[in-house]
Amino acid sequence: MTRSALTGEEVLTTAARLVRAHGPAALTMRRLATELGTAVTSIYWHVGNRESLLDALVERTVREMGEIHPVGRTPHARIVSVARALYTALRERPQLIAMVHERGLTERMFLPAQQALVHEMHAAGLCGETAAEAVRAVQFQVVGFVLVERNRERSPEQHPSEGELWDSPTAEHDPALARALAGPVDTERLFTVSLDALVTSLLSAGGAG
Repeated sequence: MTRSALTGEEVLTTAARLVRAHGPAALTMRRLATELGTAVTSIYWHVGNRESLLDALVERTVREMGEIHPVGRTPHARIVSVARALYTALRERPQLIAMVHERGLTERMFLPAQQALVHEMHAAGLCGETAAEAVRAVQFQVVGFVLVERNRERSPEQHPSEGELWDSPTAEHDPALARALAGPVDTERLFTVSLDALVTSLLSAGGAG
């Protein structure tokens, strides 16, 4: 039975879920109508045609990425919190982020997070070119890490594998190092360690920790 009540926000939420799970190609008006239990004409009434729907999804994604806010008691903690929130947001919606990028809105999408980082850099005593460089360093660290992760996830099975390549001689006779490099990568921990080291180094330029 066709449902009688539907909101534009509900349409966008369901459409975003489909894109995140299956990619933009899977988002058809008929499939969306089936997911919502409504008629295709109802969706057209709320959001227009498919291109209008995709545009609305892009705008919604940009707004969501603008909801990143720092938390913590020190500039270091607050900068790390912005970076971690950005990292999580990018990982959760790669298909939607790709749509934003394709429409040339990437810089606008990142602006709120950059502004939050600027504020914290100033609070840490950094300004001018030093602060700008620090903001970009944090942003590039996050985006680069996400891209490397995605590349590893999509790469074919490796022959030989890391486990087969690393032994004590390869690791300069450091067996503990060889075992660690031969094991699986803990990406969450690696991101935390590298981010903390980067922020500590950047803030040392402003005399703040």
